[in-house]
This record gives sequence, structure tokens and C-alpha cells, in this order.
Amino acid sequence: MRRLLTVLLGSAALLGGVAHAADKKAPEKPGDVPKAIKALHDSFLTLDTHLDTPEHFSRKGWSMLDEHGVAKDGSQVDLPRMKAGGLDGGFYVIYTGQGDLTAEGYRKARDFALNRATEIREMVAANPAQFELAYTVEDAVRINKAGKSFVFQSIENSWPIGEDLTLMQTFYNTGVRMAGPVHFRNNQFADSSTDPKGKIWNGYSPLGLRWLAEANRLGILVDVSHASDDIVDQSVALSKAPIIASHSGAKAIFDHPRNLDDGRIKKIADSGGAICINSVYLRASADSPERKAALEAIGRPPRDEATQADVVAWMAKKVAVDKQHPPVRANFDTFMASMLHTLKIAGPKGVCVGADWDGGGGVEGFEDVADLPKITARLKAEGYSDADIQAIWSGNVLRLIAGAQAYAKSAAGK
Repeated sequence: MRRLLTVLLGSAALLGGVAHAADKKAPEKPGDVPKAIKALHDSFLTLDTHLDTPEHFSRKGWSMLDEHGVAKDGSQVDLPRMKAGGLDGGFYVIYTGQGDLTAEGYRKARDFALNRATEIREMVAANPAQFELAYTVEDAVRINKAGKSFVFQSIENSWPIGEDLTLMQTFYNTGVRMAGPVHFRNNQFADSSTDPKGKIWNGYSPLGLRWLAEANRLGILVDVSHASDDIVDQSVALSKAPIIASHSGAKAIFDHPRNLDDGRIKKIADSGGAICINSVYLRASADSPERKAALEAIGRPPRDEATQADVVAWMAKKVAVDKQHPPVRANFDTFMASMLHTLKIAGPKGVCVGADWDGGGGVEGFEDVADLPKITARLKAEGYSDADIQAIWSGNVLRLIAGAQAYAKSAAGK
């Protein structure tokens, strides 16, 4: 539960928000779209490329089969809300916060990440009628037709690999089919877009270049979200298969290092890759002094061995703070502005959805996965065809998964 602090502070402000003056008022009923649009949305095969929901899997009292609530426990994904929002599956994230680049740091990170991968598999094994692991595009289609939710796995931050690239094969064997080299801070493989110390490698390190080659060899889709601009450029130039940005946004909408400028959006799309739109980094959102003081008074969110009851109790205090001192938040129109701008640059074959649910995502009027039909409604209103929308919801990502695996097979002579 090391990421619970980020998840809860970033996604649990249902009861109050200060909208930007330029933002339009979001619909009053989250997820409320016309029946015809909902039916159209449900006809698409849909996926999200960045679900941090495994953060909750080991928490005593929390179940993927129960319906939770953002204001109750901070979570944004569970099976009832997936069904309500028509989400058929996605990439469940093996996330590890960045730590020391030492032998001991690598060992702890490796063990943590392998344990998280086990927790994902255990969730699926415990609910075989509802979920199934997916390793290929064909798996995802088959699982969906069987009426179950497909579970791909991804690595956010490859720090747990340490300096032993054979661990990439280990994670591949567990089901990992997408991986990003770096997170908020630079590591042994690559520069981050947000490390306050700046660059150390000017892109990939020598070990990072070997990481990239090994990802290609195995058929793991290369994810450049969180990575520096140099990494984006080098990944496009050097990867043997098109790349993805699994949860990123448009710098033209909000100028933040985590977002992509128009040139790199176009570069990724022109090379056959895609940018999955994030619901984070959409506007400046500094807390007022009063809000900061109130948050400090309730203490940090429960972590590590916390139970569901512990989290619910803390969330009640957090919701009270939100009501008294509303956070500054972006709204659904801001999220769509990022998507629509990216679509103008990349085209419908270069855009996908990765909202960062349970990892800090969610904006006013777009609080959890039950709200996903709003994207379909807005895209239809903007004139995008059903084929375009299907590509955005899953077609582009499935094409990239297939492409990464096709290269691996060809390179192996199969």
C-alpha cells in the first residue's frame, strides 16, 4: 500500500471542488449519458492501459467484487463499477516507488514487485468466473466473449529489475506485457521527466539500452510515460516495435514535464505508437494554506498493514476536509481537451485511454470507471466515427501489443 497516499490524496474529493474559471460545469450525474450512447459504448471492446488497482488487493476487507466509492475508500475500480462503465479489462500495474540504486535497494524492490505480481494473479485465481489473465490480443478477445474481464499486467518503473536483466524474463513469465523504464526519479535505466536533480544519462543509460533491447526481444510493449523527452526520442528511434505512452497528456493543455509536446505526440503517432490520455497533470492545483493545515491535522493516510476499516475511517476525515476546504481540481472538460488536442495531432489511430485510476487520476465529473461512457458521448459529439472510437478504446492498444509480440517472434525466427 505504498502508493495509497498518492491515490487517496489525488482522487478523493467528491464532495467539493473549485473549478477553473475556464472549465465548463461538468454534468451533475456522473456517468449519465443517453441510453443510445450507453448502448453504443457497451458495444465496444474497452480497456484502460493504467490501472493502479493492485494497490488495494492485499488490504484486508477490500474485494474486487464489491462496489466501493471514491468518497468512502478512495478506490476507483472494482467489478461493479467496471460493469457500470463498460470497462472490459486493462493493464493492472506492478508499481514500485523509486528508492536507492544499491544492491539492497534493488533486492527490496525486486521482492516487492514480484509480490505485487503475485497479488494480481491471486486476485484472478480467486475470482475465475469474473477475471482471467491475458497474455495476447487473442486472449483478450476470447475472455471478453466469454463474459469475463481480461487482466493484462504492466510494470511502472523498472527499478525492481536492478542490474539483472534476466528478471525481465521472469516478469514476462508472470504475464507482464508492457513496461516503463522509469518513474518520478532517475534510475539505473533512464532519466525521468520529473527528477528535480535533472538529467544524469541524457536519455537511456548503457544498461537502459540493453533493457530496451530485451523488452523488444521478449515482446514487451515499451511505455514512455514518466520518462524524459530524450527517452521518448530514443525509444521511437531505437525500439524495434512501436511504443506507447500508457498514461500521459498534452503539454499544450497544461505545461508540465509529465506531459508531451505536440512534436513528440506526432513523433510517437507517426512511428505507429499511441498516447493514452491521463486524467492527471491537467491544471495547477496548489492547496490553500488552510487546506494544507487541515490535511496535516488528520495525518497521513493509512499505509502498509492498514485494513479497509482503517482506510474508511481516514477517508471520512478527508471528505470533511474537502467539504470545508475544497481542493482545486480540473474537470471532465479539461480531460477531454487533452484528448481532443492529442487527437488533432496524432489522429484516431494514435490515441488511447489510460486515466491513471487508483493512481492519482480522476477529475470533477469523471471520478471513477463508472464515468467512462462520457468519453464515448463526447467523442460522438465531436464527430468521431464508431470505428475511430473503437480504435481509441482498444484497437490501437491491441495493435501495439500484437506488434511487440510479432517482432519478438520474428526475431526469434518463429
